[in-house]
Amino acid sequence: MTTTFQQAIQEGIPNTLPPKPVNQNKDNPAPKRKDILSTDEKKLALKNALRYFPTTWHAELASEFLAELNTLGRIYMHRFKPSYKMYARPIEEYPAKCKEAAAIMLMIQNNLDPAVAQHPNELITYGGNGAVFQNWAQYLLTMQYLSQMTHTQTLHLYSGHPMGLFPSSEMAPRVVVTNGMMIPNYSKPDHWEKYNALGVTQYGQMTAGSYMYIGPQGIVHGTTITVMNAFRKVLKKGTSPRGKLFLTAGLGGMSGAQPKAGTIAECITICAEVNEQAAKKRHEQGWVDELFYDIHLLTKRVKNAIANEEVVSLAYIGNVVTVWEHFLKANVYIHLGSDQTSLHNPWAGGYYPADLTFEEANTLMVKDPGLFKKYVQKSLVRHVKAINAHVAKGTYFFDYGNAFLLEASRAGAAVFTSNKTDFRYPSYVQDILGPMCFDYGFGPFRWVCTSGKTEDLDQTDAIALDVLEKIKEEAPDEIQQQLADNIAWIKAAKKNKLVVGSQARILYADAEGRIKIAQAFNNAIANGEISAPIVLGRDHHDVSGTDSPYRETSNIYDGSKFTADMAIHNVIGDSFRGATWVSIHNGGGVGWGEVINGGFGLVLDGTKVATNRLKNMLFYDVNNGIARRSWARNEAALLAIEREMQRTPQLKVTLPQIADDTLIDSLF
Repeated sequence: MTTTFQQAIQEGIPNTLPPKPVNQNKDNPAPKRKDILSTDEKKLALKNALRYFPTTWHAELASEFLAELNTLGRIYMHRFKPSYKMYARPIEEYPAKCKEAAAIMLMIQNNLDPAVAQHPNELITYGGNGAVFQNWAQYLLTMQYLSQMTHTQTLHLYSGHPMGLFPSSEMAPRVVVTNGMMIPNYSKPDHWEKYNALGVTQYGQMTAGSYMYIGPQGIVHGTTITVMNAFRKVLKKGTSPRGKLFLTAGLGGMSGAQPKAGTIAECITICAEVNEQAAKKRHEQGWVDELFYDIHLLTKRVKNAIANEEVVSLAYIGNVVTVWEHFLKANVYIHLGSDQTSLHNPWAGGYYPADLTFEEANTLMVKDPGLFKKYVQKSLVRHVKAINAHVAKGTYFFDYGNAFLLEASRAGAAVFTSNKTDFRYPSYVQDILGPMCFDYGFGPFRWVCTSGKTEDLDQTDAIALDVLEKIKEEAPDEIQQQLADNIAWIKAAKKNKLVVGSQARILYADAEGRIKIAQAFNNAIANGEISAPIVLGRDHHDVSGTDSPYRETSNIYDGSKFTADMAIHNVIGDSFRGATWVSIHNGGGVGWGEVINGGFGLVLDGTKVATNRLKNMLFYDVNNGIARRSWARNEAALLAIEREMQRTPQLKVTLPQIADDTLIDSLF
């Protein structure tokens, strides 16, 4: 079986035309995309798709691909999906000439594993449109190139398309990925629809198109940190979140992490989901405790949970607007409220309006996109009205960076303050992750054990815990809470059964923590305590990797939050400091044209070269962002960068001189 798998990888595009696929619509198919191309553009899309295949196949494939385009809105090339099982195999099972290439193949397959991916047959990992590749031909060619790659070649990918292997050097990245890099005037949502349908660009989300998604565990941790600190904001010191409510929406893709995070934070989580299949999947995985179809039964269950101060997660299969409105009538007090539907993609399945069933919405978004948009905007207005009523009673509501407030404002909902410019509700980055984590350099550090062995993951957990506890002993007061939260997280990680797909882990750490943990991993690999290489990475949702004015950089107030220099420098800087692969994307998380975000992967193999790479690259990857934040006059970032310059004499950062507000005000 392994030999057959290896031969299939090395073959790339098969030598003989595979049979037509059967039942390709299973495994939660992606919603149909807009029929946005003209006849001439459809002809171009077919020519673009057929160029991957021998001309002798074109007559048969052309009509098939046109049928896909007309019925699905995209050409996915389902016929060419491999017959072997898609999952992250142990690294030694991949046919490769270098370990780095094998590790990248492992990460790609993990992102397409049906247990991990949202729409695996359409190569979409999460967020409704976060794609690893545009089509299966790109996957086949990329895996073939990786099987051929040496230590002196680099594979360049243009929005999923493998342009080819180019000569480089051992210190160069093995893979460079770009996704959705559009000319600015061609970066509106319909531009993505059009050019993705043409087969010339794609939406890589954040970690889908950079092969660094590790299942919902990644967002579980960030959500746990967010929910814990949100409760600290609204509850008296020492009060437990047990029996307190967190109401949100979304159980598909990474939003499915919310109930698990709420349980770890020890509250009652109510999460609404219109897609019954997505809700059942999370229930089967143990990420949500109970399913409800009846709003009255849900309400009764919630009141009982409040009375008994329970820790429980409840999924309502229906629209979240119904829950907000009914809880208002039933006088159910909501402590925390948010939303994690995919509102970066509101017109193609990212948000379902309250006045339509799931099936009706899926039909209407294709048959009459204009009318569907009106339903979505009407629902957003209604959604916000209910939220505002709860907030008037004391609910703390925050935007979870999914463009909820942005799209609600465009719909005409009452989300602005009296100045008609600022949103009345903060982004979770503004209130929590920005000042408490990102400014200090804490962000979502993650790793994958390429052996696939649970004992290797257990060993890394123990190593990371030991490193963090030693750092905490001498850390300043400002970061004691961050360290304590992550020590508690890593202690409970195995018990919370967070692994889906590859043997992976995530925690928040600053540059000091990331470097010391990575060095300890590398030493353990060299000593044989860990049996195979480890892949390091992070979410793009981090200190330095992302310029996103409505999320990651929403707490930067010097006017630069709409610039994207930081993310570009991050990827370029990581690439020559030792990253194994780098990626830069348009559109992750909050929407096409709304953000530029970058990421990396770094393979540790126990060598001295890996030690040098991790020290140089991880240091820059974090401190680039802290430097930018300190220049924006963020107080915590100023403290963090000054502390780092004292520890690292080679680091010299331009610091701001703080103007007196009284002086400035006196001039106007």
